[in-house]
Amino acid sequence: MSTAANPGRLDRVPAPALFLVAGFSQYLGAALAVGLYQYLPAPTVAWGRGLAGALVLLVIVRPWRASWTRRELAQSAVFGTVLLGMNLMFYVAIGLLPLGAAVAIEFIGPVLVAAWGGHSARHRIAIALATFGVLCISLVGLDWGGQRTTAELAWGVVAALAAGALWGTYMVLGGRIVRARSGIQSLSAGLAAGSLIYAPVGLIAAGVTGTMANLADPALLGILLGVGLLSTVVPYTLDQVTMKRLGTAMFALLNALLPVSATVIGVIMLRQLPTWGEVVGIVAVSAAVAISARRGTPSPRVRTPE
Repeated sequence: MSTAANPGRLDRVPAPALFLVAGFSQYLGAALAVGLYQYLPAPTVAWGRGLAGALVLLVIVRPWRASWTRRELAQSAVFGTVLLGMNLMFYVAIGLLPLGAAVAIEFIGPVLVAAWGGHSARHRIAIALATFGVLCISLVGLDWGGQRTTAELAWGVVAALAAGALWGTYMVLGGRIVRARSGIQSLSAGLAAGSLIYAPVGLIAAGVTGTMANLADPALLGILLGVGLLSTVVPYTLDQVTMKRLGTAMFALLNALLPVSATVIGVIMLRQLPTWGEVVGIVAVSAAVAISARRGTPSPRVRTPE
């Protein structure tokens, strides 16, 4: 990875700054992906993002140089399949919901994983705040009588919740993998496997919507590559640095800024002004993220720590 090639440069950059760059990069890529929806359906964009990220990581990481057992390959394939499934559901969600709202709803999965098994008042408060935030966004914040139909908004909420559930699963699987071997190698191999598994989904979605020809457009392919770099390669690479340098408390505090940063990007790039219900819900979820992490549990934004 680039972190291995230039460790000194990144070591001189404050870890919180790297974390925030990773977060903004991820949601900037998501905002660009929304712009592709007029040319390609959300499942195809999500698959294209995963494929682009996999190709770049394969070239950089070259996981075939490592020795693999069948079990390790199978675990990495499941890991990558869950990750791409999470991305697919999230991309469906941001096609139907404001970016900040979708991110906040998705965060309920990581919050539940971080607070799972905790019996303190802090963990109960975190779960209550996350639940309140999701309900506030879903029931009050979204414009149920606006341009989107009730069915579209409901499907968007379901997709965001599904993405959150897969995110929680991804955290658990990733935590097990990185305790035994390189997280970045498993990520590159897993993304490659997941891209192959979801290829029929992406291609069929493009065929059904009559947009298959757009996959050959060099301009759209370039944007897809950019989305893959911004939403996969850059944040996952920087995570390898920040996860080692940030303590649990600071990492949790910075996690709390991600729904807010997604909302800011949504306002700037997509002109999605949040309603008061969205603002209250996003603040509640951010507070839940900030207090949910405890020592010995994965952080809500843990993806592939080493």
